[in-house]
Amino acid sequence: MTDKRLKIGEILVAAGVIQDDQLQQALTTQSQLGGTLGENLIRLGFLDEDALLTALSEQMGMQHINLEKVEIPPAMQRLVQLETVRLRRILPIGFEGKRLIVGMVDPTDLSALSDVEFQSGHSTKAVILSAMHFELALSFFQSHGYGSTTLNLKDLKMSRKMAKVEKNLDSLLEALVSWKGQDLHLSAGAIPSIRVDNEMRRLGLPALKPPEIEQMIHGILTPDQRKVFQEQKELDFAYSLHGVARFRCNVYRQRSSIAFTARHVVENIPSASELGLPDFLGEYALKTQGLILIAGPNGHGKSTTLANLVEVINRERKANVITIEDPVEFTYKHRNSNINQREVGTDTHSFAEGLRHVFRQNPDVIVIGELRDHESIAIALTAAETGHLVMGTLHANSATAAVDRIIDVFPGNQQHQIRVQLAEALLLVFSQRLLRQASGVGRILAWEKMSTSARIRNAIREGKVGQLRGMMQANLEELVSIDWTLADLVSSGKVKYEEACKYADNMTYLNDLLKVRGAFK
Repeated sequence: MTDKRLKIGEILVAAGVIQDDQLQQALTTQSQLGGTLGENLIRLGFLDEDALLTALSEQMGMQHINLEKVEIPPAMQRLVQLETVRLRRILPIGFEGKRLIVGMVDPTDLSALSDVEFQSGHSTKAVILSAMHFELALSFFQSHGYGSTTLNLKDLKMSRKMAKVEKNLDSLLEALVSWKGQDLHLSAGAIPSIRVDNEMRRLGLPALKPPEIEQMIHGILTPDQRKVFQEQKELDFAYSLHGVARFRCNVYRQRSSIAFTARHVVENIPSASELGLPDFLGEYALKTQGLILIAGPNGHGKSTTLANLVEVINRERKANVITIEDPVEFTYKHRNSNINQREVGTDTHSFAEGLRHVFRQNPDVIVIGELRDHESIAIALTAAETGHLVMGTLHANSATAAVDRIIDVFPGNQQHQIRVQLAEALLLVFSQRLLRQASGVGRILAWEKMSTSARIRNAIREGKVGQLRGMMQANLEELVSIDWTLADLVSSGKVKYEEACKYADNMTYLNDLLKVRGAFK
């Protein structure tokens, strides 16, 4: 990789486009922030994209292509897998005689052409492709699908809008929504980035300086929020951009500067079918007593699933629902139920403080945005034991790990009592992951469950939760391994086998399930 980067640098230095000291600075920045050498030269302001493309074309004797002036039909796209397009940053453009023209963001990555020739069955001719146009093409595929719609950036409103992304927070948040991304990330010294389908993508902007981020973030904080941030060095809050969307935000300090993350919160709560939720989950939401846990890593849709369950209650029950959130993400309209949403820092000082007073608010249902500490968990268990339905999210890698995490939060001398309470109160642990779809565009849900039964209660009470993982391969109604749903997704063609392997709990079991389904031989 070093040789490849130096080759590009030597070409640009020889062309007189940059100086050697600028090359060394760009290489240092590249080692810290990633991306191609060209992107880092643009990031540092040493040259613009047109100058870069022209210099590379002249020195390498290779054409460069303006992607806004060509159309790429679906059949052309399908010659190369989207995964290869993403990883190699290449794009099939068209034919010149019998040779397939391949646009390349890094024209020195000649090994990428071998991949293309193997997949397409055609010899290739490389042309240089703008990094900005490549990102626009990926965004087009995100919105319209890959291999199903003709790529035409010239007529695409989204591409024109995204090409004009400016270095201000409103513009960056609008880009997050336009790209159908999940998160916006801002850090000093880095180009603004958007996470799309769990993959970080750089925007076509220079790196941000510390004062620029500070000005952006202070511009949207209230005086009280600024005070809290100054005292605590980090802050969770919600922000609404009028006419665009609502965002769950976190601002924090790193290396003596401000960093910022914003998650796009959709306005309308998706339906169970849109989210891919199983029918039994909504049935549990209509129970009147017990504890429901939605588990999984950050960024895998736990809050959205929880919001869907609240909306099921809102629609089907006549209940008083109290939520405690940090911050409030989804907002609900009162339907058959009253939904009272309390935000930590605004309506209550903390999760624990809000829960200490919740019984006086006469709730039927208590919704906890995230179960974080032993005091909140203890109150939640008491509430679930005393005639309330309690629902909350928990950061855990599996259904069984969620139970262990609940117990491990408490000191050793309290854990036996917590196991007894949890065994009696627990209704369901629903653990979930979002996987990239086989098309390369969008994500799809895989899940596992552990629901209440005599054997589950006994295992929790006796501290033998670890034994339940082996029992998940016994095809029990109350225990469903994530491998089971992964096998369904692979065998139906919705997810690639390689993607499923990243989230499998037991590869042997997954492969056995795929053999039974005829999808793996």
